[in-house]
This record gives sequence, structure tokens and C-alpha cells, in this order.
Amino acid sequence: MKLKKHGFFYELNKNKVLFLMAMPSMLLTFFLAYLPMSGLVLAFKNFRYDKGIFGSAWNGFDNFAYLFQSGTGWEITRNTILYNLLNLVTSQFLAVIVAIVISEMMGRLYKKFVQSVIFLPYFISWVIVGIFAFNIFNYETGLMNNILRLFGKDPVNLYMTEMGWAWVIIICLFNSWKWTGYNSIIYIAAITSLDAECYEAADIDGANIFQKIWYITFPGIKGTLVTMILLQIGRILRGDFEMFYQLIGSNGQLYKATDVIDTYVFRSLMTSANLGMTAAASFYQSALCFIIIIVVNQVVKKIEEDYALF
Repeated sequence: MKLKKHGFFYELNKNKVLFLMAMPSMLLTFFLAYLPMSGLVLAFKNFRYDKGIFGSAWNGFDNFAYLFQSGTGWEITRNTILYNLLNLVTSQFLAVIVAIVISEMMGRLYKKFVQSVIFLPYFISWVIVGIFAFNIFNYETGLMNNILRLFGKDPVNLYMTEMGWAWVIIICLFNSWKWTGYNSIIYIAAITSLDAECYEAADIDGANIFQKIWYITFPGIKGTLVTMILLQIGRILRGDFEMFYQLIGSNGQLYKATDVIDTYVFRSLMTSANLGMTAAASFYQSALCFIIIIVVNQVVKKIEEDYALF
């Protein structure tokens, strides 16, 4: 039997060794990423343990309706988008600034040292960061309130509901502190790949450091910046579960201001037997992330096709 030169079986026969090498990763992806997706049917069912996932009765969109009619759906969606947008702006902006500053530093050893120090927080577990936060902001023994008492000021209870807005700033600060060094590595690599002759020509023309950054560095890393933002926007409804859970924990007084979809799903699984509504929240999160990245990518493609992801 003669195989078509552009068919799947022709490619399989031609590159059978490459397909065989890729088989373990393909099987791993299938069993760990695609096979569990069958559980998404829970979002449309009234789950009963005695009947199992596929034996439970269908209830249509009742789980989604309950999630949003209770007000919880809108609240956790708002918090997730708010925190991710703020974290996106702060972490990427600071990463670009740090990358430019490090690139402009003189002295190879000093540059390596600064880069390593800034990169270090990425390796610190959120569990440890949560302990830092508790010891800094604790009402009775926290460092911040001890300093306020030292200057005769009243202590501030950031764990109270009325002060929940403050955690918007706190979480963004901790997120930026932990991720700025990691993200800056990508921008440093992009800056390093820029043509050095452009900077030499700018020096001959009398350009100062700020003019070189504005007219050479920024345009040179614009493609990398757009790609990074697109990737982050694709996860705009996926909050950093470890960060929120370790900083906030089970403090119900802060749920209104800090609860995101990931922490809500986890807490629902731990405290409630309603797996249908939990699955509905996860399904809604994944579907909306997919829609957002498709829409944003199409907008970028209309503006500058070369910067689109696909």
C-alpha cells in the first residue's frame, strides 16, 4: 500500500523514531491533562456519591446559576481579575525596570551579584512568605504595629473586614517582590540580544542614557513584552492559589476582599459536598480564560500581526 506523501501515516512512517521518542511525553500529557477533563461533566450534574460521576442525574446549568445568583460568582471573578491585572502591571513593569538597570550596570561580577540577589525571592516558598506577612502585620505582635506603638500611634488591624482593601496593596507588593527577579531574566536576555552597534551609533550622535533606553531598548524588547503580557492575560482568571492561601489562610473576615476562584474552589472541596458547584466554578474559570486569550490575541493580531501568539 502506497502512502500519500502528505498524510498522517506517511509522516508517522517517515519520522517513526521521533514519534517514538515523543510518545512518553504524549502519554503523560494525555493521562494527566486530557483524561481528567472528563470530570468536567460534574459541572452539569447533581452529583451523588452512590451513583458516581456518570450515573448522577443531569441538572443543566443549575450549578452555574446558583454560583452567580448567590453573588459569589461575581465577587470571586471581580477579585481574581483585579488582583491579576494589578499583579500583571506591577510585576512586568518592575521586571522591565530591573532588567534595564542591571543591563546598564558596570562591572560583570557586581552585575551577577545583583541579579542573583533579585532572583533569590523566587525560590522562597509561599509558606515562608506567609510567615513573614503574619509577623509583620499581626495586630498584637507584628513589626508594623510595634513601630506604630513606639511612635504613639494606634495599631492597625489589617485582618479586619474594613481594612480588607489594604490587602490589595499587600498582595501586589509580595507578588512583585517574589516574581520581579524571575521575570526580569527574560527581559535581560532580550536586551542582551539587541545589536550593540545601535548603542554605539547613539553614543556617536551624543544620545544620553535615557534617550538610548527610550529609542533603542524599549522598541527592541517590545515584542518580548507583548508576548509576556499575552501569556499572563491568558491566566487572568487563575489566581496564584499558594500566595492567597498562605497570606490569607482561613480568615473569613477577608474573604470579601481577597477570595479568588482558586481559593473558593479549594475551600468548597474541603467544606462542602457539592462537587457540582465546585466543578462549575472551575469550568467557568477555564472557559473564560480561553475566551479572553483568543480575543486579546486577535486584537493584537489586528494591530501588529508579528506580536500575536498564534
